[in-house]
Amino acid sequence: MAVFRFSSTLPVALGLAGSAFFWATPALAQHTSEIGIGVGATNYKGEISPQLQWQNSRPALTVFYRQDISAPITARVGFTAGFLRAADANVEGVNGGVPPLQSYRQLRLSGGVVEVSGVAEYNFLDYHQRADQHRMHFSPYLFGGVALYYVNTTVRTDNAALQADFNRQGGKVGIAIPAGAGLKVALTEHFNVGLEMGVRKTFTDQLDHTGDQTPLLVNSHDQDWYYYSGVSLSYTFYKILCPLPYKHNKRLLK
Repeated sequence: MAVFRFSSTLPVALGLAGSAFFWATPALAQHTSEIGIGVGATNYKGEISPQLQWQNSRPALTVFYRQDISAPITARVGFTAGFLRAADANVEGVNGGVPPLQSYRQLRLSGGVVEVSGVAEYNFLDYHQRADQHRMHFSPYLFGGVALYYVNTTVRTDNAALQADFNRQGGKVGIAIPAGAGLKVALTEHFNVGLEMGVRKTFTDQLDHTGDQTPLLVNSHDQDWYYYSGVSLSYTFYKILCPLPYKHNKRLLK
């Protein structure tokens, strides 16, 4: 099964969002902000799941606040929580069966992740200016930023000979780089729906408590990743900016 290579798009997404943030046109006279909630799935890629495996997806929930910075750029802060799982038994080898290494290790991972993130979104189409409310407004977007996460996982093996080395549990706090793509659609003047898929690049090999065991059974040079994909519903607020000549002298508006 072909797997989308998020690692190759990560620098592009971050570079595009970063350059757009600094070179964007000034904000227009109308500012918008949104609050929203989303439901979806979290996933994990690491020692026990060498590739993104959709069967490992677990329920997740997110809440967020979004505000436009300029015509193409929006900033978003959010909180996401979800579950994680993986198993050696789900890894598919070249012949369709479980590879010999995974068949011997028999590892299972379960746990969860919570995350606080801040990202910049680059919108490819005009999304905020809704002068014609009879026309549907939508835009695909890329996003990139930084996140603080806490992951707590339990790993067990059904191979009794490996339980002393591989049966572990515990939590870890760290920094991740979120990046991905999505689509936002304005259903009405105030209500929006969104669809998003993103990857979180971590800087550790210990989300699954593997890496310091014997090199014959683990790869200590492959860092772990986690993902969030989901749909969202948000509500838009509008703020009309006061023109500069009137900002400090409101009596001119009378």
